[in-house]
Amino acid sequence: MWSKSFTLATYNVENLFDMVYQGSEYEEYIPHKHQWNERILKIKLYHIAEVICDMDADIIGLQEIENQAILTRLSNTLQSVGCPYAYNAITHKKGAAIQVAILSRFPLTKHKDIEVSSIPKVRNILEVEATIEGHSLTLFVNHWKSLAYQGYESKRIVYAKALMKRIKMLSSTQEYIILGDLNSDYNAYLTLAKKLDDSNGQTALNDILKTKIGDTLVSEEDMLSLQEGIHYDLWNELKVSKRWSYRYYTKKSSLDHIVLEAKMFDGKGIDYINNSFKVYKAGYLFTKKGYLNRWKYKKNKHIGKGYSDHLPLVASFDTKAYQADTYKHTVKQDKNKSIESLYEIESLEYPIVLQDVVVILKRGRNAIIKHDRHGRGILLYGCASGLKMGHKYDMYVEAIKNYHGLKEITHAYTLKDKGLVSLDAYYKEQKSLMAKSIKQNEVIRGIIGVYHNRFLRVDGHKIPIYFKKKKLTPKNGTQIKIDYAHIGYYNTLQLVVYNKKDFEIMEK
Repeated sequence: MWSKSFTLATYNVENLFDMVYQGSEYEEYIPHKHQWNERILKIKLYHIAEVICDMDADIIGLQEIENQAILTRLSNTLQSVGCPYAYNAITHKKGAAIQVAILSRFPLTKHKDIEVSSIPKVRNILEVEATIEGHSLTLFVNHWKSLAYQGYESKRIVYAKALMKRIKMLSSTQEYIILGDLNSDYNAYLTLAKKLDDSNGQTALNDILKTKIGDTLVSEEDMLSLQEGIHYDLWNELKVSKRWSYRYYTKKSSLDHIVLEAKMFDGKGIDYINNSFKVYKAGYLFTKKGYLNRWKYKKNKHIGKGYSDHLPLVASFDTKAYQADTYKHTVKQDKNKSIESLYEIESLEYPIVLQDVVVILKRGRNAIIKHDRHGRGILLYGCASGLKMGHKYDMYVEAIKNYHGLKEITHAYTLKDKGLVSLDAYYKEQKSLMAKSIKQNEVIRGIIGVYHNRFLRVDGHKIPIYFKKKKLTPKNGTQIKIDYAHIGYYNTLQLVVYNKKDFEIMEK
């Protein structure tokens, strides 16, 4: 059967302003100040055009576009470099510094603003209707309130409610897609900072748009059941470690989204092409150190280098029926697991819950957890910031990995804090270190030995030892007592000492 496929993208271009003073510009984009001039603007236009041309999407939702005038200039720039888009539209929120827009190779038969609030800084949502080979598709381009500058969740909920109100007014047969910078992680209900939670745990993305059912994110299987009112976030298609389009220093976030309704899976009209979702990661969008190669503004002036602080997202659609991954539905999703069971697998097929785990050691963003004193321990790597040593928790785990033989949980979130427990029985003593049965991810106390060339000599044994902070490494021949050490693993078992409070130098 003949079909027509096309590609959809969303891209926050990071502040594209023109050279006409409006009075609503951000300070650094006031024309002829901070080296924001015609020459620098042309560089920025060509850089954005480079990304758009290389992506080659048929429809692109854009965020942080000042007005129609600069959108027209971008369209003209794309035309000049051989990447024309015949149709475009933009919101017109009076007093807003930036708008949302769309570029399309398909006709846009209708477009309108959805007003979220009369407050000037609250951006409108752009609604457009595209005609694709005789099929009507509604697109909602969004840019919700950021997490910065008193970015309380209630402010994003206002956007989500305005959007859902409009969606409920659509014909029951009208297909639609939600896209844009929603300034929310795909699992915001787990990751939202407490200081921003002014809505009693309710989130705009997960609860208002209904991208989760109960405590579980909406799955492909949920969409195939054609439930009305729920939405599928395409981030769910990627491995957890790949779910990011924005990076603030070391923190990676999934602020940008393409969100689908059930009719994108029903075999009628336009359907999603399974597993086509990706983050667009051209090499030039990154620095040599792996950070995002964002638009450069240094010493209060633009220097004409860089691209954006966001990466684009891309997904493909077709007028032939959605093809499901049947193997996904053969896996029995027993969500409650033991730590021991994680040592038997390489990765998680789906999120799990670890109930009643105890934090027996916490240092910075890392921690060791155990179910009981006789069971296995495991390392929470980089995901233990909100935990307290000595507390028992129920935890939601999304990803595990092996790092040179060390088993780690890399993405975990607290579901419930069950309070304090006594830790004394959870630790191993020095005699355990000599036993062949000692395993990784235990915590050991009370070791006395002599340090020499990356080894600790204890009772005639040489044990590898690693100090996380190199400056704390003792001089050769120093006798030390270790109060807390993690039995780690880097191609072999080793003692890991995290900070200066974990050991003491013995007097000669």
